[in-house]
Amino acid sequence: MNKFSRDFVFGTGTSAYQIEGAAFEDGKTASIWDTYCSISGNVFRDQSGDIACEHYYRYKEDVQLLKNLGVDSYRFSVSWPRIFPERGEVNKKGIKFYVDLVDELIRNNIKPMVTLYHWDLPQWAYDLGGWLNRDIAVWFEEYARVMFEALGEKVTLWATHNEPFCVSILGYLKGLHAPGHKDLKEALTASHNIFLSHGAAVKAFRSFNFKDSKIGITLNLSPGYPLEQTSENIELAKRADGFVDRWFMDPLFKGSYPVDMVKIYESKIGKLDFIKTGDLEIITEPMDFLGVNFYARNMVKPSQEGLLGYVGVGEKMPQTQEEWDTYPEILFKLLMNIKNEYTSLPIYITENGLALEGYKDDAGDDEKFGTIITSANDIDFVAEDGRVHDEARILYVYNCLKQCLKFIESGGELRGYYLWSLMDNFEWALGYSKRFGITYVNFETQERIIKDSGYWYKKVIESRTLQPKL
Repeated sequence: MNKFSRDFVFGTGTSAYQIEGAAFEDGKTASIWDTYCSISGNVFRDQSGDIACEHYYRYKEDVQLLKNLGVDSYRFSVSWPRIFPERGEVNKKGIKFYVDLVDELIRNNIKPMVTLYHWDLPQWAYDLGGWLNRDIAVWFEEYARVMFEALGEKVTLWATHNEPFCVSILGYLKGLHAPGHKDLKEALTASHNIFLSHGAAVKAFRSFNFKDSKIGITLNLSPGYPLEQTSENIELAKRADGFVDRWFMDPLFKGSYPVDMVKIYESKIGKLDFIKTGDLEIITEPMDFLGVNFYARNMVKPSQEGLLGYVGVGEKMPQTQEEWDTYPEILFKLLMNIKNEYTSLPIYITENGLALEGYKDDAGDDEKFGTIITSANDIDFVAEDGRVHDEARILYVYNCLKQCLKFIESGGELRGYYLWSLMDNFEWALGYSKRFGITYVNFETQERIIKDSGYWYKKVIESRTLQPKL
């Protein structure tokens, strides 16, 4: 089988802070990322999303870009502080922007997928405790209801949160993302309260009785793999899987946190007293689908420097088809594990893609600002012929889509795939040093140039078949 069905959803995605710009315009107030970026040293070259891709003003142009690419669906997020600039205060101009964007998508036969939270917490909410305050579930539900009321069934798919792991672990434990804390108990508290807000939002969604809209959550999953096949390494890989994947899957689908990880965490910080009676019932509110963000596996080796006795081992992405042929079928195995161990819900790959270097001087500082899946040997640049020849990205996506097809052949309910991302954008702490887009953005002129990967993806969508080259 080398063909996707006509009803398989091909899309691409972005997030508000990464592309919108207009950081303080039309009533929007600061998010924690606005604040985090304003502190020198937090982000590569002190860059920010203040302007980014100016999508707030160029959304019609970007919808035409989506139409030219031929996608079935577009995944984007809503900026919470654009909707609620202050607690209890709704900004009608902010709502209008998203209503207009959704209407423009629908006019062009593109189905919207909306993520309610993609990391840009209102600063006012953070000042009241942020994700460490259980009351945030109430604030989030209020925000979700406003968006459900405004967009309703125009939106085909709703996701409550994007990557709770990154919000809690990178933001509250590793200090690599806003708000930049480094405290294990805070990180675990934040992840728990994120799940409480998710459950509250799903329950609120049901009260609208939408017939054709579905709701779920998006998790970034990176299975643990041992560097060497020894009993110690295999056990550490299981622990790594518990840290990144099982801690976030188990509460949603099993109604409990993994026992082995609870034991480890309690040995370090004491009783997990932020988990209250009845919380898991809220967290397990039934969803309609699971969104999976996948980039790579989590290869580990023993190390006393690591919080849990291991450290990750960076892997060089395969550069040729021959190298890829021997690369483990990580995505297929991950999807099969979800199907066999967790849920029969439909799955969407809500992010998958490859970053290439954004500067010819190779100036990115991955060690300081955090790592992402990248092909460090390749640079995204406009060639003399006016094109961007990103063969490495095509090869990566091609091989991931092959594993998607294999999962579907094996009876898996994979309903769609969203390539990350529509365009180059602000890559969080890495600033503009990495480019994920299938569209090149000149950040000085805001010119958009579809890359070879974009033209290749367009052919895949049109033909529903896979070819490794353009």
